[in-house]
Amino acid sequence: MAEGGILAVVSDHLLVFPERDVAEEVAASLSDEGFTDVRVVREALAGEDDSEDHEWAVHVREEMVADESGAVEGGLRDRFEALAHEHGGWYDPHPGG
Repeated sequence: MAEGGILAVVSDHLLVFPERDVAEEVAASLSDEGFTDVRVVREALAGEDDSEDHEWAVHVREEMVADESGAVEGGLRDRFEALAHEHGGWYDPHPGG
Protein backbone atom coordinates (compact mmCIF):
# COMPACT_ATOMS: atom_id res chain seq x y z
CA MET A 1 0.00 0.00 0.00
CA ALA A 2 1.21 3.46 -0.83
CA GLU A 3 0.58 6.56 1.24
CA GLY A 4 -3.04 7.31 2.08
CA GLY A 5 -4.23 3.73 1.56
CA ILE A 6 -3.83 3.80 -2.23
CA LEU A 7 -2.70 0.48 -3.64
CA ALA A 8 0.69 0.73 -5.34
CA VAL A 9 1.91 -1.69 -7.98
CA VAL A 10 5.55 -2.28 -8.87
CA SER A 11 6.28 -2.57 -12.56
CA ASP A 12 9.60 -4.08 -13.78
CA HIS A 13 11.03 -3.46 -17.23
CA LEU A 14 14.22 -4.64 -18.92
CA LEU A 15 15.78 -2.99 -21.98
CA VAL A 16 18.70 -5.02 -23.36
CA PHE A 17 21.60 -3.61 -25.40
CA PRO A 18 24.77 -5.13 -26.85
CA GLU A 19 26.99 -2.24 -25.65
CA ARG A 20 27.50 -0.90 -22.13
CA ASP A 21 27.81 2.74 -23.21
CA VAL A 22 24.41 2.59 -24.93
CA ALA A 23 22.82 1.06 -21.83
CA GLU A 24 24.36 3.75 -19.63
CA GLU A 25 23.17 6.50 -21.98
CA VAL A 26 19.60 5.15 -21.97
CA ALA A 27 19.65 4.73 -18.17
CA ALA A 28 20.83 8.32 -17.69
CA SER A 29 18.10 9.56 -20.02
CA LEU A 30 15.40 7.65 -18.10
CA SER A 31 16.72 8.97 -14.79
CA ASP A 32 16.58 12.50 -16.21
CA GLU A 33 12.95 11.85 -17.18
CA GLY A 34 12.12 11.12 -13.53
CA PHE A 35 12.34 7.36 -13.24
CA THR A 36 13.85 6.81 -9.80
CA ASP A 37 14.91 3.14 -9.83
CA VAL A 38 17.05 2.67 -12.95
CA ARG A 39 20.10 0.36 -12.98
CA VAL A 40 22.52 -0.89 -15.62
CA VAL A 41 23.25 -4.59 -15.15
CA ARG A 42 25.16 -7.27 -17.04
CA GLU A 43 22.55 -9.67 -18.35
CA ALA A 44 23.30 -13.35 -18.91
CA LEU A 45 20.75 -14.45 -21.44
CA ALA A 46 19.52 -18.00 -21.98
CA GLY A 47 22.02 -20.12 -23.85
CA GLU A 48 24.99 -17.81 -23.30
CA ASP A 49 27.85 -19.43 -21.39
CA ASP A 50 30.69 -17.04 -22.15
CA SER A 51 30.67 -13.87 -20.03
CA GLU A 52 31.93 -11.97 -23.09
CA ASP A 53 28.61 -12.76 -24.77
CA HIS A 54 26.52 -11.23 -22.00
CA GLU A 55 24.62 -8.14 -22.94
CA TRP A 56 23.96 -4.97 -20.96
CA ALA A 57 20.52 -4.23 -19.64
CA VAL A 58 18.73 -1.27 -18.18
CA HIS A 59 16.44 -2.45 -15.40
CA VAL A 60 13.65 0.00 -14.59
CA ARG A 61 11.48 -0.55 -11.55
CA GLU A 62 8.55 1.82 -11.28
CA GLU A 63 6.06 2.07 -8.46
CA MET A 64 2.69 3.39 -9.56
CA VAL A 65 -0.91 3.48 -8.52
CA ALA A 66 -2.84 0.32 -9.39
CA ASP A 67 -4.36 0.64 -12.86
CA GLU A 68 -6.95 -2.05 -13.50
CA SER A 69 -7.31 -1.09 -17.17
CA GLY A 70 -3.60 -1.66 -17.77
CA ALA A 71 -3.29 1.56 -19.76
CA VAL A 72 -0.36 2.94 -17.74
CA GLU A 73 1.56 -0.35 -17.80
CA GLY A 74 0.88 -0.74 -21.51
CA GLY A 75 2.06 2.80 -22.18
CA LEU A 76 5.31 2.15 -20.34
CA ARG A 77 5.87 -1.09 -22.25
CA ASP A 78 5.28 0.66 -25.58
CA ARG A 79 7.62 3.51 -24.60
CA PHE A 80 10.42 1.20 -23.44
CA GLU A 81 10.07 -1.10 -26.46
CA ALA A 82 10.39 1.86 -28.84
CA LEU A 83 13.36 3.23 -26.88
CA ALA A 84 15.16 -0.13 -26.97
CA HIS A 85 14.65 -0.50 -30.74
CA GLU A 86 15.73 3.11 -31.32
CA HIS A 87 19.09 2.29 -29.71
CA GLY A 88 19.67 -1.11 -31.34
CA GLY A 89 18.42 -3.19 -28.43
CA TRP A 90 15.32 -5.10 -27.47
CA TYR A 91 12.73 -5.01 -24.71
CA ASP A 92 12.02 -7.94 -22.40
CA PRO A 93 8.32 -7.70 -21.42
CA HIS A 94 8.72 -10.30 -18.66
CA PRO A 95 12.03 -9.79 -16.83
CA GLY A 96 12.77 -12.55 -14.37
CA GLY A 97 9.87 -14.64 -15.58
